[in-house]
Amino acid sequence: MRPKVMWHLLRRYMASRLYSLRMGGYLFSGSQAPQLSPALMRALGQKCPNLKRLCLHVADLSMVPITSLPSTLRTLELHSCEISMIWLQKEQDPTVLPLLECIVLDRVPAFRDEHLQGLTRFRALRSLVLGGTYRVTETGLDASLQELSYLQRLEVLGCTLSADSTLLAISRHLRDVRKIRLTVGGLSAQGLVFLEGMPVLESLCFQGPLITPDMPTPTQIVSSCLTMPKLRVLEVQGLGWEGQEAEKILCKGLPHCIVIVRACPKESMDWWM
Repeated sequence: MRPKVMWHLLRRYMASRLYSLRMGGYLFSGSQAPQLSPALMRALGQKCPNLKRLCLHVADLSMVPITSLPSTLRTLELHSCEISMIWLQKEQDPTVLPLLECIVLDRVPAFRDEHLQGLTRFRALRSLVLGGTYRVTETGLDASLQELSYLQRLEVLGCTLSADSTLLAISRHLRDVRKIRLTVGGLSAQGLVFLEGMPVLESLCFQGPLITPDMPTPTQIVSSCLTMPKLRVLEVQGLGWEGQEAEKILCKGLPHCIVIVRACPKESMDWWM
């Protein structure tokens, strides 16, 4: 949708009844393509005072400061978007997005350790999803999670971080985390040990494809899960275990849990799906 059309919708139709909005930009359409503007974002906040969720796809946000986004947002999703180096700097206004509870960063190539550190100013943040943010390092993740100890949900998918290092950082800093989802690259039995005894973890998901030589066996996974008193959901995706002996071992060993073993869902290339 071109910005001119969006302006028209804002003036004529969008008002207090709008709670969720998904928008696509023109990031891959060349320098002459229309782009989202700070004025449009500010108008969105003024015209739609109850907007809680904003999803932006393939949008160039390098000239759109985060301060221009609607202050009412509780969920912000960026999919294949471009941001500037200063977009999430920690030194910026700490009152920006005071209600933000969930942020999804999916294939945002510029996102790096400095941006991750900047998330620590969102004191209401409880859910963080990192997908394909390959510039984030193990050191950066560990340092940031130390200040994000109040997170209740963390997903780390398709990044260059090893699963073991991610689980180590989680065990050190996120003792109140309730949901974990991560790619199994670099996962070993030792990494599972880091999670043992997590006091309030309710849902754990390991996602393939299976590319790690030291992948824990189903029996080792059961052993670690039995040390988590609140665990109720174990999900295994894309490891080729569905219908195999591995699935039977998980289900039999964790009778108190909902055990889900399935292939990875096919990802749509259409941003509106």
